[in-house]
Amino acid sequence: MIKRVGLPALLSLALAGCSMEEQPVFEPGEERPGGDTSVTIAGRNSFSMPAGNMKVTRRLDFNVGNSFFRNPWVASPSSTTARDGLGPLFNTNSCQNCHIKDGRGHAPKNNDLNKVSLLMRISIPATADTDPEILIKDGSVPHPVYGGQIQDFALPGSVPEGRVQVRYEYSQVTLKGGETVELRKPFFSITDPGYGPLPDDLMMSARVASPMIGLGLLEALTDSSLLTYEDPEDRDGDGISGRANRVWDHEQGRTVMGRFGWKAGQPNLKQQNAAAFNGDMGITSSLFAEENCSESQKSCRDLLTGEKVEISDKILKKVTFYTRNLAVPVRSEARNKTVLKGKKLFSDIGCAGCHIPSYKTPRLRDQPEQSDQLIWPYTDLLLHDMGEELADHRPEFLASGVEWRTPPLWGIGKTHEVSIEATFLHDGRARTIQEAILWHGGEAQASRDRFVSMEKTQRAALLKFIGSL
Repeated sequence: MIKRVGLPALLSLALAGCSMEEQPVFEPGEERPGGDTSVTIAGRNSFSMPAGNMKVTRRLDFNVGNSFFRNPWVASPSSTTARDGLGPLFNTNSCQNCHIKDGRGHAPKNNDLNKVSLLMRISIPATADTDPEILIKDGSVPHPVYGGQIQDFALPGSVPEGRVQVRYEYSQVTLKGGETVELRKPFFSITDPGYGPLPDDLMMSARVASPMIGLGLLEALTDSSLLTYEDPEDRDGDGISGRANRVWDHEQGRTVMGRFGWKAGQPNLKQQNAAAFNGDMGITSSLFAEENCSESQKSCRDLLTGEKVEISDKILKKVTFYTRNLAVPVRSEARNKTVLKGKKLFSDIGCAGCHIPSYKTPRLRDQPEQSDQLIWPYTDLLLHDMGEELADHRPEFLASGVEWRTPPLWGIGKTHEVSIEATFLHDGRARTIQEAILWHGGEAQASRDRFVSMEKTQRAALLKFIGSL
């Protein structure tokens, strides 16, 4: 594990071709990002394999969880009682529709309506009259009619809440040497609101589905191993002031550290999954027993069956086991000389200040797959100010409107093997890794600018390194 360090004058030397170490270093184990859970795989199924160290006796649970994650859910009542409860309002009827082949979703094309793998979170500004309990447990103030998320599909007999549409404005960035890169900035709108007008001060945050690999390993990390990198006051002067989100754990009934979701708004995989079943598919559970129909949505409420728990704890446990054990692929080029040069540059320009390379998981009694593993996720799971250009201006628990959680980078090089349409960043605006880097601002502005100022061969090495992860 490395510690964050300041980045003074050594950076100018690094970008001029010098460095503290003449030879980039390969570190033992980094070719297996998920430790013993890593698997050798390529192609469309790169993100869909069980942990490499999983015993055969545990693979039945993995396969059962996979079936409930992959297959469509249907409306109640149904003869398929284990998989009914969809809607009445929903965004999709299957987890796999958003997490395509267990990988990333994608943003709509210019002027298109959303095509499932992106969702729109909404809220309204808090006021002096806002019940503090709402902010403690929800993290933001839901709209009194539309709730905290726009559901753009509905069962027959009900009305969708609206349609999410996007248009893009395009701009050019010129890199050192004259190369230009086109960026696209999204502007989202909600059309055809089904239950009355939406307010002018509505807060919107578009979210593309994230890849599912390695989540159990991230869940296994101790809070203390992550909080090592928390520095909200930037006392070390490196320009990086990451901090943990603090969110409501429904099962424990208390505030804990958040680590999942684009703003680290969920504390663990069980709650993340239950929240997605409820918000994305309208399926209730013991953690989220209320339907996502407000009192004002009569056509929705008329279709309710009265069933309080539509996904049983047993099935939710199987889905959680599945999402906990999706393996990270082995890196095939970890020892490549150009990759190692890119790794050095990645650190030299400050990327590793937030994308922390490695951790060791603790020994876990009931999770042998995740127990005692050296892992290389390249994240700190902390919140960082990413600048105005990426801001959604919507708070989530402690996360402000400019803050985002550092996403893990492991497996990123296989993104387009899994889904050619996959896009990057929270709203899917970036079509390539290079575009994603060029959108970095705030605490990452200096690193982004150093990337722009690199020689072309250095940029190529850095991108090859990231693509090797």
